Amino acid sequence: MRLVIVQYAGDYAETFQRLARGEGENYYAQKYSVDAVTEMAKRAESVTVICCRTPKFEDMVLENGVRAIGCGFNYKVDPKKLIELIAQQNPTHLVMRTTIPDVFKWAIENTIRTIAVFAESIGTKSWRDKWRNYFLANFLNNKQIEWVGTYGLTSSLLFKEIGVNPDKIIPWDFLLDTNPGSLSPKKIPGDVKKDLKLFYAGSLVQSKGVGDILRAVAKLKERNISVHLKLAGKGEEEFFSRRVEELQIKDSVEFLGLVPTDTLEPLMRESDIVLVTSRHEYPEGFPLTIQHALRVRTPIVASDHPMFKTHLKHGVNSMIFEAGNSLALAECIENLVSDSALYHNISVASHSTWHELRLPVKWAELIDRWLDDSPESKQWLFENRLASEYYNQKSSK
Repeated sequence: MRLVIVQYAGDYAETFQRLARGEGENYYAQKYSVDAVTEMAKRAESVTVICCRTPKFEDMVLENGVRAIGCGFNYKVDPKKLIELIAQQNPTHLVMRTTIPDVFKWAIENTIRTIAVFAESIGTKSWRDKWRNYFLANFLNNKQIEWVGTYGLTSSLLFKEIGVNPDKIIPWDFLLDTNPGSLSPKKIPGDVKKDLKLFYAGSLVQSKGVGDILRAVAKLKERNISVHLKLAGKGEEEFFSRRVEELQIKDSVEFLGLVPTDTLEPLMRESDIVLVTSRHEYPEGFPLTIQHALRVRTPIVASDHPMFKTHLKHGVNSMIFEAGNSLALAECIENLVSDSALYHNISVASHSTWHELRLPVKWAELIDRWLDDSPESKQWLFENRLASEYYNQKSSK
């Protein structure tokens, strides 16, 4: 078996080397993912991880026996070059972690056993989106693409909506924990408007709504609400630092950079609100930020991104605002901290929401079962597809 795994972002070689030095994770389940691929390498003739977006082209064999290729693409992937790199590995098995139709077409034409394991969503609004999705769904429905794994139930329903056969879709989850912990529900501090603590974790880019957050902070200050915003993540720091200066909110904003994963939940717990502000154009799966916030019971203010709507309900377990609307975001925040009962009830609801998000299939187990190809594993995959009785019962509740 010669296995090739293709992913859009994330530098496998850099991550493996960093973890091997004993450094921490940049996001939850990063070590889990790296170790899972290491285990796959023990049972295969070869395992190659190809990362599309890397600073430069690199090709190396790591200490765990995994070959790591960084394509050196910037934002735009060159499908022809990517297919050449895949073909050079002469794969018998292909795991596609990103939605590139040309690669699926190539895999079908060359009868390569293939599985899709997506952690991203797809656009569905524009005619260009619909045209692309039509061809993508046709490729994914081909018998050569054996399963379509999607991160979370909402994403699975989206792929069903664009025409992917629900008998092929398997919703999966990253989280390994069996319970959210024992932290008690939170109450809004009496003087919160004098020191409102906001927290954001994620890429610092416009499409994640970071600019919307900064404008909302400025609006809150105009209303005499004292805000301290912490931003954890990397991206367009220089651009947003300039925006902070222009908006005259420098004393209210702190850029933390990348923070170790084990510090995320303490940072969220000490905050009054966690912000999840992605605009619709950002291809969200289901942010781990939401999972962490639910565990620590800090209320979430989230945009109305399509990937959130299945599980986040306005005024029940979160506050929802119109994506891209900084005024609506500011008002959502102010309404939440002005209503102590609402704040407490949302915090109370967080753990039950966390439990509702749990799925029986984990990322690595999905791939392992497919590679195993035994009758037992085939049955397990069949039982966990979106069209199964399990999800029929779940949707009817």
